[in-house]
Amino acid sequence: MDIPRIFTITESAHRIHNPFTPEKYATLGAVLRMEPGTRVLDLGSGSGEMLCTWARDYGITGLGIDMSPLFTEQAKRRAKELGVSDRVTFMHGNAAGYVASEKVDVAACVGATWIGGGVAGTVGLLAQSLRSGGIILIGEPYWLRLPPTEDIAKGCHARSVSDFLPLAGLLASFGNLGYDVVEMVLADREGWDRYEAAKWLTMRRWLEANPNDDMAGEVRAQLTSEPERYATYTRRYLGWGVFALMAR
Repeated sequence: MDIPRIFTITESAHRIHNPFTPEKYATLGAVLRMEPGTRVLDLGSGSGEMLCTWARDYGITGLGIDMSPLFTEQAKRRAKELGVSDRVTFMHGNAAGYVASEKVDVAACVGATWIGGGVAGTVGLLAQSLRSGGIILIGEPYWLRLPPTEDIAKGCHARSVSDFLPLAGLLASFGNLGYDVVEMVLADREGWDRYEAAKWLTMRRWLEANPNDDMAGEVRAQLTSEPERYATYTRRYLGWGVFALMAR
């Protein structure tokens, strides 16, 4: 079980696999007012930066599940590096359908709502692991401005304009699911730049080390096109944030 190889190539040097920075995760942890011992479940935990730094800074305990063996191993190394291996655990597996055996205080899916077939399904999945009065965290893109054409939406790596909502519409959709939005932290352009631009050096170094790999052509094509695509489309049209929800 693994994610498509192109992602493990382009994001192999990332600690954070979304447009958040370490400062944004610190802000998110602070505004959630977590106390030591808060139990957190993170579905699609990537390289574990959120759980590891929150364990270090706020004393949480947690479980992260991700379908990438590479990212899961990176998460375990990060936990060891920060001295929190006794408080956070990372498992390689498919987070889709995962329900915790013990209810948690915070149930998160930060940037992988495909595991539930979209936002609504993922919120429903996370709710099954959540204690009464707990908080759900959803990380999701939204349109900064609506793309005027489907081609522009596809330039943002969306399938169509309907894939995402404007921020106000996304917030309203949580209410329609029966949840109060109790906090949000939004990515900024620096976070987007760090997420996207860091891939370019990783791809260049990978190509230098693997010129005869079967993936070399695809990586070369992506490195050639991505800077202009990102500046033209994603940086202009797409936002991203983490939204904290509590059931009404």
